[in-house]
Amino acid sequence: MAESGAHLTVGGGDAERPSIFQLLAQESLMEAVRPALRHAAKVLAEAHPSALGFLWRSYEELYLLLDLLLQSHLLSSCSASFSENFYGLKRVPRAGGSLSRGERGRSLLLLCLLPYLLRRLRGAVSRRRDQDDFSIPPAAGASGPRLHRLHRLLACGGSAWAVLRLAQTLLYVAGRAQTHSPLLWLAGVRLTPLTARDLSLMRRERPGGPTGSRLVQAVVGVAGGVAVSLSTALSLGTFFLQFLEWWYSSDHQDSIKSLTSLPAPPPPLHLLQPRPSSSLSSCCPLCGRLLSNHTVLSTSGYVFCYRCIYAFVKTSQRCPLSGYPTQLQHLVKIYSP
Repeated sequence: MAESGAHLTVGGGDAERPSIFQLLAQESLMEAVRPALRHAAKVLAEAHPSALGFLWRSYEELYLLLDLLLQSHLLSSCSASFSENFYGLKRVPRAGGSLSRGERGRSLLLLCLLPYLLRRLRGAVSRRRDQDDFSIPPAAGASGPRLHRLHRLLACGGSAWAVLRLAQTLLYVAGRAQTHSPLLWLAGVRLTPLTARDLSLMRRERPGGPTGSRLVQAVVGVAGGVAVSLSTALSLGTFFLQFLEWWYSSDHQDSIKSLTSLPAPPPPLHLLQPRPSSSLSSCCPLCGRLLSNHTVLSTSGYVFCYRCIYAFVKTSQRCPLSGYPTQLQHLVKIYSP
């Protein structure tokens, strides 16, 4: 039994075929790093909204720039992405040899730009659907059916892509395919383990070249130094970021609250006295009409109509007045006696 399943861990006895466990581990690495960095940006934005709020508002663009810089440097110097290099893998053309400029460009496109565009498309469709669900559409509005069709198309495309990836992985495990991922097939490359010769060549390589102006060499050297620093920092902090992702996960937070939360004390007696209804009758900062179904944001303390603030927070994830990062769980409904 053990002998019949040994090929799953050693890649079918071929030294140039990584095991499926290495491949799946390197794929999950960047999937864990991105939400951890997102949480770090959210914490910084909440601590200093005026100075660091742009980290949360423009997180996707900043992450794209960081990803492009890091992946471009590693593809040029190591012929691998960050997660592949972390697990001792490299990219080679399916026919053998070294990566060409076109193959590096396709790899960079499929590693960075394609996931960014898909995230933006899903986010835009989701926000538009939320706006249509919690707002009064115009009389001639016909975007609702189109949005629902687009949402169904994205869902069907995601399911088809998952089935295709599973089939490609099974073919790789069975030794019938050179790559385990359709993205690698589209890039025209496959993954192989790094050798001692590859490591020695990487140590001898230096950014820049003997030809070219000093300015170009300086720019290339600075960019290479920044990319190396980012790569080293991410390599050292990967497991710490994974720990942060687990620490701030909803399941872990729920368990902490159940263990450490204390019962809320009763309100002071003078707050239990009935107050005139005019104390809560004011205008909503969003719609400008009298408040209906009063709801306060616990992050800023401002009061809005429930329908108005729910739609705004759902789409923008911030307070409309203070700009503080806000989630739906920060909405607190106010009930007057």
